[in-house]
Amino acid sequence: MPEAVTRTVTSPPGLLASLDPLLRDWLPRQRWFAGKGRPVTGFSLVAATDLLPADSRLGLHHVLVRAHQQSAPGGPEEPGDCYQLLIGTREALPPRLVPALIGHVTGGPAAGRTAYDALYDTRPAEVLLEAIRTRARIGGLRFEREEDQEIRAGLVPRLMTAEQSNSSVVYGDTFILKVLRRIVPGVNPDLELPLALAREGGAPVPAPAGWVVAEPDGRSWVLGVLQPYLQGSTDGWELALRELAKGEDFTAEARALGRATAEVHTALARALPTVTLGHAQVRQLADGMIARLEEAARAVPALRPHAPALRTTFTALGDLAAEGRTWTAQRVHGDLHLGQCLRAPSGEWSLIDFEGEPAKPLAERRLPQPTVRDVAGMLRSFDYAAHSAEAPVPGWAAGCRAAYCTGYAEAAGVDPRTDPVLLRAHETDKAVYEVLYEARHRPDWLQVPLAAVRRLSAPEPA
Repeated sequence: MPEAVTRTVTSPPGLLASLDPLLRDWLPRQRWFAGKGRPVTGFSLVAATDLLPADSRLGLHHVLVRAHQQSAPGGPEEPGDCYQLLIGTREALPPRLVPALIGHVTGGPAAGRTAYDALYDTRPAEVLLEAIRTRARIGGLRFEREEDQEIRAGLVPRLMTAEQSNSSVVYGDTFILKVLRRIVPGVNPDLELPLALAREGGAPVPAPAGWVVAEPDGRSWVLGVLQPYLQGSTDGWELALRELAKGEDFTAEARALGRATAEVHTALARALPTVTLGHAQVRQLADGMIARLEEAARAVPALRPHAPALRTTFTALGDLAAEGRTWTAQRVHGDLHLGQCLRAPSGEWSLIDFEGEPAKPLAERRLPQPTVRDVAGMLRSFDYAAHSAEAPVPGWAAGCRAAYCTGYAEAAGVDPRTDPVLLRAHETDKAVYEVLYEARHRPDWLQVPLAAVRRLSAPEPA
């Protein structure tokens, strides 16, 4: 293994001030910016590190910056989320980098140069992989790798341009580096869980090959994770829509995906502690679901007629706990849907992206949960796929849902449908979340979760 490279660097003073007016315009337009709808009023620097020597023709600045925004129109300015930026500076951009343009810098240490998102550029992306390969320490950044992972030098990088909440760079069809954009201090489950599963063995999850962390304030901030690139694999969402368009049956894939989910849950239960949820914990769980229902009903009038029936789903869960029923909770994926699954050409499924729901606090994302939370997320995903098809296929979602649960039972030994109250509560909670999300962000999609709400609020068949 190459010896670790250590380089002490200082970032030029005045860099953020010179970029400020450019970032105010550029940052809110990025897919991964979480504060949309509120203008950025300023920035505060968390950390800045130069990844290339100051005399290089290409500038490469690693910046952790907190965006300040108004809490509401006319309200006070508040420090908001922290973002990871890799900013390149050149005298002029070649045509291939025009989509990466941030703007032209008029003052400060980069005056007269053009700033751009450096992940679009081959050389900066190469710098990141080489730093991981050599376990470099550059300023306050630590680049780590697994001892038994071989990372060849010279792998050609390319940025994946699909819209997502982070950025990903593929290296020579061998590795993929997920660069987290909105970051928080603490143990990130997107590294923690795949690392624990890799060391436990036996789970269909790509093992981390390396990662990047910073400690700007004494706490560890995970900035990126390098994993094997599953060449030729197909995103589960894309595959489902493709089969739907052809009118093909998807139940065999759904069943295999159910088995893969159960294998991950079983391995997580071996690798990390489990807990028992008693009356107090389940009461708190049900109360949270009720509170989310009430918030959504206030915001979305179409949900209100169904709210009383949905509420009984959550109170039924609390009633079971009051009678002495307990459940096991463990670490789970936390945001499982078809888009978080990859099918290899061999037919095997893998689960990816263990970050959880990014909008939720990190501590909440790391809490043990009943495994049916993941199951419910996947059941809702089948509904979304069915409603996304240009030509509806009657019974497609119901068939996939049943096949998925059957596959899960084959691998786990327990069918999630044998605990209908817990499963229904989690699926209802997910549908309520979707109603509020679609009403706020994609009104054209609102009918998808509302259809589920109508089904879930109807009396259960005897």
